[in-house]
Amino acid sequence: MSEQESETEPAEQRMSQEVIQTETDLHEEDGDAEDQRRQNDRNQQGGEITSSSDVGNSTATVKILLMPERHMITVAFTIGLSILDLKKHFSFKLRVPIDIIQITLDEKSVDDDQTLMDIGVQPHGMVQFEMSSLDPENYPMRPDKPQQEYNMPDVITVRVQTDTETYQDVVVEIERATRGKAFLGGFRHTVTKTEYHHAAVQTIPKKRPDRSIESFSRDTQTVELKHQDQQCYRNASTQMTKIGCYVSNMEDKLIAPGTYITAEEYHSKRLRAVITLQSHVRRWLAKCFTDNLRQAKEQHLAWMANEKRRKKEEKEQQIKDEYHRRMNPESKRDFDLLYNALKKWRIEEVERINVTLSGAERKAALCALLEQETQFISSIEQHRMAAGTRNQDKAIQAFLNKSAEPKRWRAFDGKVTQMDTQFTIRAKELRDLYSSVTQAQFTKDERLDVLLTLKHTVKEHKCKLTQDIVDLIDREMDLLMRGVKKSNLDGLRKRISTLFLQYIKTPPFNPQVSKLLRVPQDPADLKKNIYLCRGCNEYQSCTDFALNTNASAVGLCHRCMELDNEARQREDFSLYKNILRCLRDAEAECSPDAKITYLLQEQDLRYLVDVLWGAQSTLSGWKDLHDLMLVRWEKHLDWSPWNCILLTKDEAAAHLKLENIEKAYDVVVIRNVKQKHALARKYFSQIPAMAECLHNAEIQPGALGKLLVSQPITKATN
Repeated sequence: MSEQESETEPAEQRMSQEVIQTETDLHEEDGDAEDQRRQNDRNQQGGEITSSSDVGNSTATVKILLMPERHMITVAFTIGLSILDLKKHFSFKLRVPIDIIQITLDEKSVDDDQTLMDIGVQPHGMVQFEMSSLDPENYPMRPDKPQQEYNMPDVITVRVQTDTETYQDVVVEIERATRGKAFLGGFRHTVTKTEYHHAAVQTIPKKRPDRSIESFSRDTQTVELKHQDQQCYRNASTQMTKIGCYVSNMEDKLIAPGTYITAEEYHSKRLRAVITLQSHVRRWLAKCFTDNLRQAKEQHLAWMANEKRRKKEEKEQQIKDEYHRRMNPESKRDFDLLYNALKKWRIEEVERINVTLSGAERKAALCALLEQETQFISSIEQHRMAAGTRNQDKAIQAFLNKSAEPKRWRAFDGKVTQMDTQFTIRAKELRDLYSSVTQAQFTKDERLDVLLTLKHTVKEHKCKLTQDIVDLIDREMDLLMRGVKKSNLDGLRKRISTLFLQYIKTPPFNPQVSKLLRVPQDPADLKKNIYLCRGCNEYQSCTDFALNTNASAVGLCHRCMELDNEARQREDFSLYKNILRCLRDAEAECSPDAKITYLLQEQDLRYLVDVLWGAQSTLSGWKDLHDLMLVRWEKHLDWSPWNCILLTKDEAAAHLKLENIEKAYDVVVIRNVKQKHALARKYFSQIPAMAECLHNAEIQPGALGKLLVSQPITKATN
């Protein structure tokens, strides 16, 4: 039966002859290609459909995707039938009620009265629907036949028509491919979208004969050489002017041959162009280089100006600070500075008197100088007493704040946690009460409230101290009620604040201060580490003595040493303390395990700076101790008195950047530094605390003598 006759059959007969094929999603692309090839065959055999009735009776490939299992069912369906007919067919095949079936196209529901033509399906075309169940639990969508693997037979029988009414059965043996066919290209029709592949895809490729000879020639690249003429698919012609035909020449161009250029001229022209480009590029590079140099020079000059201005400002600030310290002394260092300035002034005046005067005039001038020095000392002591009073108030406030601080500890994540205990809370209450007691700006009623609160606080403990405080509080309250002036109550209030401070410092009343008191609470601890001062003949704790690194016995206490320094020597160690502090800070960053810098004291550093290095820079001879600092001589070794050099701050920064000291400095400088190191090693080797540090870096006696003995310096000449 031909294809045209099959198209005119009733829809019921065609639906009975359809082929149902269940596929999975993995074979979807192969089915699409097969449908396209089937459609192409129908177009070639049947020709075009012209009548509207034939179009309605045409068939199309309908693919139904069963959800949610995604089984594919492919059927041939007439495009003139409706979606309701399609639901009836699948309701019978799948044994599912028709009202449960839901058909969607591109995720949109399709009406039952629509036909495939209304949807836009072309004759012999293809469309894919998605079918789902409205009640998937009771009526799931499943194919009527399970998916089976298709096995092609090895031998088939084909009936071939040999004559008009004669047919012959031919047995055909099917050869199975042993390997997959490679995709060798093809093309797709721009109108029908049909894909056409090369013939080599459908047949086994031709095997080349093996000549048993390995060759490397053009024959290995080309199978066959062929020359073939090809005619263009578009013809073109040119019209010329002749009799009876006029062609306009308004748009014609007259082209004349130019001058012939030889290869030598062409290459010389290119060479001149290259030279021109190179000259401009080199000029641009030279300009950029000079601009960079100019910018670097400006930056360097600006940096030098800033450094000069900074040093000048630091010097001015230093002078202002020193002047402020002299005019408003507060700490012990400030009074040491005053006594040192007094010593220098006295020495200058004595030298002036000795040079200008003699005899009785000289003695009278020296007596007047002594009286003036006594007045200066008295003025300094008055300032000391006033500063002591201010410092005492600050020390008391700092003591109370420290005792009231909460407990702190750092967690593993770096955060600091604070916690208040019952002792810290008690300390805070006593601190606030002490601040209120010492406050002098309260009114009469406010003062009475403070005294009443203090009275209730101290009455919690009964002893002689609390009884004295209560008696004084009652006395002041009685005087306040009688209208006594505040100026007449200063002494009484001072006694109350002093006794209350003693109450706060008593550990039974304030347990938090037990760790802050210098005097131990256990009497047995007073017998430990107690030494006799040879100056004041008093027994004091070991912390009250200043022990030098080379001291073998306990000498004077701090108070006696300060008194002796103010009376006779009047030395100012603040500059040496600053140098030592800078040295310790620098070494703490470079090597945290360094010990020598913490063993040295101000006296040791003074000997190292003044005696060994002459209180001046080794390179420039600068003598201002404010600008000098001790740094490592060899930066890869730890700092020590035998591995250091005294330089200014700028020289020290440049020295630490050197990689090779032997090449940077002259022989004379290196020999001078080595000699200072040998003297420092000899001096500090007498200190017991330095013995362990010297053990690993001990110099042989011959080497020490070789460094101390001056030798002639030879200079090599070329």
